[in-house]
Amino acid sequence: MNAIETALSDAALQAGASSAFRRQFDAMHAATRRNAAVTRAVRQARLDALFDLVHDNGERFVEAIAADFGHRSAHETRLLELFPSLEAVRHTRSHFAGWMKPQAKSPSIWFRPGRAKIVMQPLGVVGIIVPWNYPLFLAISPMAAALAAGNRVMVKMSEFTPRSGELLASLVTRYFAPDDVSVVLGDAAVGADFARLPFDHLLFTGSTRVGHDIMRMAAENLTPVTLELGGKSPAIVGADYPLEKAVERIVVGKLLNAGQTCIAPDYVLVPAGREQAFVEAARAVVAKCWPELGNTPDYTAIVNERHYQRLQGYVDDARARGATIEPLSSAQPDAGRRRLPPLALLGVNDDMRVMQDEIFGPLLPVLPYSDLDAAIAWVNQHPRPLALYFFGNDGAQRDRVLEETVAGGVTVNDTILHIAQENLPFGGVGPSGMGHYHGSEGFKTFSKQKAVFYQSRLNGMSLFNPPYGALFERLAKFLMR
Repeated sequence: MNAIETALSDAALQAGASSAFRRQFDAMHAATRRNAAVTRAVRQARLDALFDLVHDNGERFVEAIAADFGHRSAHETRLLELFPSLEAVRHTRSHFAGWMKPQAKSPSIWFRPGRAKIVMQPLGVVGIIVPWNYPLFLAISPMAAALAAGNRVMVKMSEFTPRSGELLASLVTRYFAPDDVSVVLGDAAVGADFARLPFDHLLFTGSTRVGHDIMRMAAENLTPVTLELGGKSPAIVGADYPLEKAVERIVVGKLLNAGQTCIAPDYVLVPAGREQAFVEAARAVVAKCWPELGNTPDYTAIVNERHYQRLQGYVDDARARGATIEPLSSAQPDAGRRRLPPLALLGVNDDMRVMQDEIFGPLLPVLPYSDLDAAIAWVNQHPRPLALYFFGNDGAQRDRVLEETVAGGVTVNDTILHIAQENLPFGGVGPSGMGHYHGSEGFKTFSKQKAVFYQSRLNGMSLFNPPYGALFERLAKFLMR
């Protein structure tokens, strides 16, 4: 088969895949219109199936994700994917019955003794586009919320993690009816066709750049979207906080999944003059947590060659523009296994690509600040981040940072942990995203909050009927007094 025949064959396969999942969507969409009400028992059964799917196949996911990355720490997959996936379903199962209940509301005084309430209803078919960095958790967590809200779900897995996608797709056919949950596999062209389906809601997790495209494609059908994007999440180390303690939590948070985490600290602001002390403390943390970093099974590979070269390009660009590159480990880069040891970068500025793009890897720029005003100003002069981290014991300084900066979420005196709180909404702001999910917020995102007013048998609305005369004028004047 020559190149042209291969290209035509691939195009035909993609077209066939697109038409197949379009038919699947049409069947699911029709089912939601035939059966708009979804009972608590049905939702419970779907959540139970989702829990069992993850719980019973955990080690298979560990192996599949490791194969996709070339090497992914099995311990990190259990800690960062299996546990939070199961916890998201557990939390949702424990609370969704309460979330389903109609909420009584007090009507305006002018319309009493009428009654008002909010009824939570399923939207219909929810689309979820999953990124490659956490292919299990970032599929299961939104699925839990969407299923609890009574929806049917279509999931598009990333082509960069094909084994994880294939495993989830095969398991879904065992644990769910085809009209309840389905998984779509394929490349970016398939993803674009997926985003153009007329979903009742679409959730996308990925880069800000692709988020623009997803929003444009969803707009063709006026599909509401939740965008979980990224950006450059800062960590601010207060002058009063023990530097070694802050460094430990920042470095560990940064190097989980080798930095391939949307809420990883992207850069650090430290009091001026303490940059080198930060670097030395970071070296000590790396040596303690990842001894023999080049061979330890606890350090994850960069997902593919393209991203490995992208990160090397950031380093080369920063060095050429005057930055100082500080290795945090004696291990050397291993391009064959895509192992990239962590680096700190000093003397960086906004002209460097490493300070323009979300890093998504084990590179950590360290910037000095003169006082807290300057640190806050730096954060506010840049796009609003998905996460922000502040280390400080001074309550007044902490409150200033919380009040005077805007970020998707914050962890104080640690990193990452706000995402693990199922009772807190998770989501970005501005370029880092829009909308929220997790816990009750996810249930609301994937539900229609239907407003219902019950008119009382005794009411005075006929007083406002035409023809409008003197009585109407007196009533209108009273209402607008």
